[in-house]
Amino acid sequence: MVSPLRLRDATVLRALSALNRFRVIRTFDLAALCGPERPFKAALTAAQKAMRGLKKAGLVHWYRTDRQQHVYGLTKKGADLLQEHGVEASSSVRRVSDMTNPEHMLWASFITVCCEVRGLTALTEAEFLRELNRGKGKDDKLAQGLLNVSVFVGKSEEKRLLRPDVVAYEQDGASWFEIDRSKRGAAREASLSALFATVGATMLDGKPLRRVVVLAKTDRILGRALALARGKLETRGNALTNQSSRVLRELGDGLFEVVGLAKAKAADGRSSLRECVLGHVVVQMLPIWLPKVRIAAGEEFSTEGWFAENYLPYRRPASLGPWRKPLSPFLTSAPDPD
Repeated sequence: MVSPLRLRDATVLRALSALNRFRVIRTFDLAALCGPERPFKAALTAAQKAMRGLKKAGLVHWYRTDRQQHVYGLTKKGADLLQEHGVEASSSVRRVSDMTNPEHMLWASFITVCCEVRGLTALTEAEFLRELNRGKGKDDKLAQGLLNVSVFVGKSEEKRLLRPDVVAYEQDGASWFEIDRSKRGAAREASLSALFATVGATMLDGKPLRRVVVLAKTDRILGRALALARGKLETRGNALTNQSSRVLRELGDGLFEVVGLAKAKAADGRSSLRECVLGHVVVQMLPIWLPKVRIAAGEEFSTEGWFAENYLPYRRPASLGPWRKPLSPFLTSAPDPD
C-alpha cells in the first residue's frame, strides 16, 4: 500500500517526466499514465485532481488549441523540479504555445503510453529515429526510416523507406502503429498497402515486423484502411507463389492474418515450402470518444475501449493470448493479477 503523500509525489514526477518526454499532454493522457488499472472514470477523476495541483503549483501551463482542446506544457519550474530528481529536463511551454493542432502528436504519445502500461517497450517516431542514429557522427548518413517497401506506381516499381508513428516491441517482434487522422492520398495508400504485404520482414533495427496497426479517426478512414487490407486477401489471382509473397486472411473485427511461405524440413531431410502465419494486420478506430468524457452528474459518455477490454493499444488476435491487465505504475512489486 502506498501512502497518500508518496502517491501524490510519485504522480507529480510521473506527470512531469511524461511532459518532458512528449512535450505536450492532455489530462486524458495522465489518466492512462497514472491509473490504467482503474475504471476509466476513476482514473480520469484522479488525473483531473492531479493536473489541478500541477497548475496551482506552477509546474505546468495550459493552452487551448485551435480545436478547443486543453493541453499542457512543462514550465521552467517543473523542469527544475525534475532536474532536482536527477532527470535532464527543459521547459516546453514556448513550443506548446506555438502549437495550433497537436492532435497527431498527442495520439502518438497516448498509444506509446498504452503500450508501456501493457508491459511493452514503445517509442514515438522521434525517439526511434534517435535510437537508430545513436553514435553516428556529423558526416555519417542518418537513418530516416525503419522499413523499405516496394510500391508499384503505374507499371514501374518504386522503393520507399517508411517509418511508423509509434513502434512497440513484443516477445515475437515489433508492432507498427499508423495513426490516420486524415484521408490518405494515392501515394500514402500505396505505401500502406505495401506495408501490409511486408509483415514478417526484418526491419532496419534488426527486429521482425509482426503487426501493423492502423488507428483511424473516422469511419470513412477506417473503411478505406479495411478496403486496402481486403485488397490483399487470398484469391485465385492473389495466391502464395514464393517466400516473398503474402496474402491476408480476414478474421473479423478488423483483424487479419498475414500468411506466407517458409522453408520446413521433413523427417527425410528434404525441404519444402509450407504456409505459416507471419503476423497480423489490425484496423480499428482511435478511441476519440474517451477524451470527450466529462465527469458530471447526469451526463453519459461511452467509456468503451479502456484497459479492462481488448482494445488498447490494439485489439489483440485470439492466437496471441489476452493482454496482461495493467498494474498500478506506483507499485514496485505486486502479484500478477491474471
